Amino acid sequence: MTDRAKHDAMANAIRALSMDAVQAANSGHPGLPMGGADIATVLFTKFLKFDPKAPHWPDRDRFVLSAGHGSMLLYSLLYLLGYEDMSLDDLKNFRQLGHKTAGHPEYGHAEGIETTTGPLGQGLGNSVGMAIAEAKLRAEFGPDLVNHYTYVYAGDGCLMEGISQEAIALAGHLKLKKLIVIWDNNDITIDGKVGLADSTDQRKRFEASGWHTIGIDGHNPDEIEKALAEAQKSDKPTLIDAKTTIGFGAPNKGGTNKAHGSPLGDEEIALARKQLGWDHPPFEIPEDIMDAWRLAGNRGTKERSAWTDRLNAADAEVKSEFERRQRGALPAEFKPALEKYKKQLAEEKPKLATRASSQNALEVINGVVPETLGGSADLTGSNNTKTSQTNSFTAEDRTGRYIHYGIREHGMVAAMNGIALHGGLYPYGGSFLCFTDYCRPSIRLAALMGIRIGLVMTHDSIGLGEDGPTHQPVEHLAALRAIPNLRVFRPADAMEAAECWELALEHQSGPSLLALSRQGLPAVRTEYSAENLCARGAYTLWGEKDAQVVIFGTGSETQFALEAAKQLTNEGISARAVSVPSFELFAEQPDDYKRSIFGNAKARVAIEAAVEQGWDKFLGPTGKFVGMSGFGASGKIEDLYPHFGITTQAVIEAAKAQL
Repeated sequence: MTDRAKHDAMANAIRALSMDAVQAANSGHPGLPMGGADIATVLFTKFLKFDPKAPHWPDRDRFVLSAGHGSMLLYSLLYLLGYEDMSLDDLKNFRQLGHKTAGHPEYGHAEGIETTTGPLGQGLGNSVGMAIAEAKLRAEFGPDLVNHYTYVYAGDGCLMEGISQEAIALAGHLKLKKLIVIWDNNDITIDGKVGLADSTDQRKRFEASGWHTIGIDGHNPDEIEKALAEAQKSDKPTLIDAKTTIGFGAPNKGGTNKAHGSPLGDEEIALARKQLGWDHPPFEIPEDIMDAWRLAGNRGTKERSAWTDRLNAADAEVKSEFERRQRGALPAEFKPALEKYKKQLAEEKPKLATRASSQNALEVINGVVPETLGGSADLTGSNNTKTSQTNSFTAEDRTGRYIHYGIREHGMVAAMNGIALHGGLYPYGGSFLCFTDYCRPSIRLAALMGIRIGLVMTHDSIGLGEDGPTHQPVEHLAALRAIPNLRVFRPADAMEAAECWELALEHQSGPSLLALSRQGLPAVRTEYSAENLCARGAYTLWGEKDAQVVIFGTGSETQFALEAAKQLTNEGISARAVSVPSFELFAEQPDDYKRSIFGNAKARVAIEAAVEQGWDKFLGPTGKFVGMSGFGASGKIEDLYPHFGITTQAVIEAAKAQL
């Protein structure tokens, strides 16, 4: 078999499996895998560094299928290359419940799936973070241990989504030369030709953003190979503009939107088989073609073995640190440093905005946790995300621990997801809480994947004052708390901020968000506790167990809950103040603990400078809420809270109304 004949047969195996799986499911996208099969065959057999027997090998190349609707391309490859947990039965049950072959690739479902993609452009954003992580860790541990590429397969839709510009601008600015994006330029979207909605010269757009670009025929293996080799040598990130035919091989539907998001149908599949010269039954791969693919899958074993030898030969301290980072374990110094800091806070009782308290906690954390990689969407001075240890990560200096993401909230969080997925680093990044609207899709995917990132969201209420309702979040806490597997923390003071950061770093299976105040807040926790009280989600801050009134508060409003409880008690109405830094952690507590928080109080009141949604679990059918019911206003903080009725007196009146 000639090299070209062998290539064609191997690529056609991808095409056949993809169109057969989509047909069996009667649902899916056959066009992209059929059009991208030639590119995937060259990439995975000649360039990509990986080992199916060690899918988590830290120095593997990363492959991101940003155009996640073409998932059968990836699933076919994983099966053909010999990933043990991707079976033929999974392919036959594409998109069916209980199988690894979900409609769009989902991180954690099968080895070899590097990230969850589906919302277009997210994979491209993730890949920028992966390339940042590679560059950062290479600067720390050297090229003997970290030296790999990140490859992305992206479609027209990925490049149309706005996040793509945020991602490519950052990558070009940082000169992430080991990032290679292959654009499946098939000129087709669901509605029809790309020209219906877009006439952008994509190559010029990428070049303007600091990228190297190459144009090729995406069905010519020699051109594909030459382009990939050229991209590896570039001193910039590279876009390979690969002109392809969607549904390649389908004589009637190929090259049209009819091959995009629907099964081809039995008749068209039969014609495609004939045109491709593939006369094998559905899901059957001839032995010689399967052997060729499995041989390609074994290609990385020798290189991985050599890498393992280099790791074992490294200095014992370097090896230990590298392996700890890969496990995601925190340094032994972490706990003692935070305990010492909490004791200091109990003595000093500082009055600080929680954004400043967060920065002080990060100063301690960054001093003992070298894998933190901070950043902000151009709000460093407002988010307080930079500390003395975090010099800037730049195109010239990869040793820095702080990324200036620019005004790119969506791209920032997508990149943070990529950094976390890569492994070896803990990314955190800041913006205003109101602007979680701009990055919510990336936050949602972090929660869906269960990955560890830290979101520092400041200016968390009408307390930010004069910037007005465009910047004052009211519905955002409720909206974020509605995302499954996202921990939303709203600390009340410096002690709670430290404890919330501790919980965020220790949490291995999901993102954490800290909603932080602009205005100064008094210390409500004035005693040292070895136990992390915030870990319970809600705890009694002050008052007796069997109080008549229980008052719940979060963040900047916890002080009002505390003042109201004390005033009521002075008036002869026993009251208890409960701080609620995390709804999610409280929901995880056993029933007896929850009962101890609610007690037998006749009156329940909650206060938060936000909308009421979500507080029903604390208030029950008769409790009262003190907070916002509409948007905020521009004005001084001391005027805004009384204007909207968020006061100690309002809490007292709400409590008395229930007695």
